[in-house]
Amino acid sequence: MTGGSSITASITAWLMPHLILAPIALPLLTAGLMLLLREERQRTKAALNIASTFLGLVIAVLLLVQAKAPGQPGSLGVYLPGNWPAPFGIVLAVDRLSALMLVLASTVALATVLFSAARWHRAGVHFHPLFQFQLMGLAGAFLTADLFNLFVFFEILLAASYGLLLHGSGRPRVAAGLHYIAINLAASSLFLIGVSMLYGITGTLNMADLAQSVAGVAEADRGLLHAAAAVLAVAFLIKAAVWPLNFWLVPAYSAATAPVGALFALMTKVGVYSVLRLWTLLFGPEAGESAGFGSQWLVGSGLFTMVFGAVGMLGSQRLGYLAGFSAILSSGTLLAAMGFGQNLLTAGLLYYLLSSTLAVSVLFLLADLIERWRNDGSNLAPHERRDDAPFLSADLVPREGLNLDDQEEALIGQVIPAAAAFLGLAFVACTLIIAGLPPLPGFIGKFAMVHALLNPLGLGASSGLRPGAAGWALVALLVGSGLVALLALVRAGIRHFWAAQGRPALRLLVLEGLPIALLLAASAVLVWQAGAVMRYTQATADALHAPAGYVRAVMSAAPVPNPPRDSAPTPEGARP
Repeated sequence: MTGGSSITASITAWLMPHLILAPIALPLLTAGLMLLLREERQRTKAALNIASTFLGLVIAVLLLVQAKAPGQPGSLGVYLPGNWPAPFGIVLAVDRLSALMLVLASTVALATVLFSAARWHRAGVHFHPLFQFQLMGLAGAFLTADLFNLFVFFEILLAASYGLLLHGSGRPRVAAGLHYIAINLAASSLFLIGVSMLYGITGTLNMADLAQSVAGVAEADRGLLHAAAAVLAVAFLIKAAVWPLNFWLVPAYSAATAPVGALFALMTKVGVYSVLRLWTLLFGPEAGESAGFGSQWLVGSGLFTMVFGAVGMLGSQRLGYLAGFSAILSSGTLLAAMGFGQNLLTAGLLYYLLSSTLAVSVLFLLADLIERWRNDGSNLAPHERRDDAPFLSADLVPREGLNLDDQEEALIGQVIPAAAAFLGLAFVACTLIIAGLPPLPGFIGKFAMVHALLNPLGLGASSGLRPGAAGWALVALLVGSGLVALLALVRAGIRHFWAAQGRPALRLLVLEGLPIALLLAASAVLVWQAGAVMRYTQATADALHAPAGYVRAVMSAAPVPNPPRDSAPTPEGARP
């Protein structure tokens, strides 16, 4: 037993330092394997996709459990794939933030791949390999510690997203896909321009090395540094769907198939993550004269984006558009809160990021099921449809003395079909989360942000221990946008669930209901473990706003030494 335990401990000790590479390598290998299979092997590909995504979630949870503030004992810290020290080689770094984003991405991905296995994965070819390449790009973007590889992983996830958006064909998807591709190619060009300018000024692209170099930039070059950061920020903010650069999002996301739209709810969060990571690293308190650069622009653009998202929800009639504008509203809230640059508010926005992403993903899945249900039996296979299904008729006259429905069936004692009840309850849960009403996690996230804004120590004492105009504006929009979202979603719920439509009973597959239940269960866990999650996000925010530990861990990572030459066998007859 002792020998077996020591072997297990040795294997674990050898494996854990390399675990940070697994979220990137696993989807890459899975996608390569699926490309070798014939197109007819869709079930095998679906099984491989689900198994790989589930294993990726397990790995992400292990990284979340192990990740601590970089530099502390027990942290997975930094991995050097090429065994070259920073800033010369490729660097992967895991901290609380990257581990948190990996768990979120893996959870949403598992739910969407289960949903797609019910029917949507058969609508085109190469869905499963593209899905895995998308996960590879997402994981790489969260784990990389240098700008060049961030660009590489951005292009991987964008290339995969082009194919996923067009999955299922159709004119609306092609039109929206062309717009989506054009705007993202423009954003990628800005990304390259910004990176090139930063490299020309600082001579490095490693994020930690950039953080050390910003304070020492010559005064004559500081304006150029700010211009480079602004160009780079525009590229990230386009991906984060900031107003007025978000005109492409709603048509593209609503035109995509339901599982793709739900997965795309993560795409805006990649832009938000990139801004949060780089802004706290490059323009934190230790950046000298550049400290806090761009904060007013983040707050202002975030507030305008919140207004745009709320008004868009109020004017939307289609559920897919409602989900798209919900993603914009969530992104604007995160950017506006981020711009204040205080750790208490950052902790609240990270909690809100989790809850809003889960809710928007569920809303995309629900939109597909509700729209198919509303289309008078289109959710049924052709051999399952009935010609004698009940329908509305103006000639149906209720009998006197009885409370009847439109089919002259007694309302008393009627049972709501289980599938319809499930969709209704799930829609109510999404409404409460997006609107920020108790007891679901949207309320906790917004309450934490409002509490931080109204805390004088959070915004400083320069304005008489009261929040400034921007702080009050964010408080008002957090409440007001929630009320507008509530109105829009309740109106949609009444139209789809309460109004008599004469529709046949909904037929809901297990693989369609299970992912929705999974995401809602994850939201329930956020409420059940709200204290633990808030402590985690607070520690994450503290580390982000004091990036010295991250910089020290990346820059001090030592390559693995080569084996000594004396250990190699000496050929017979050779001189020692």
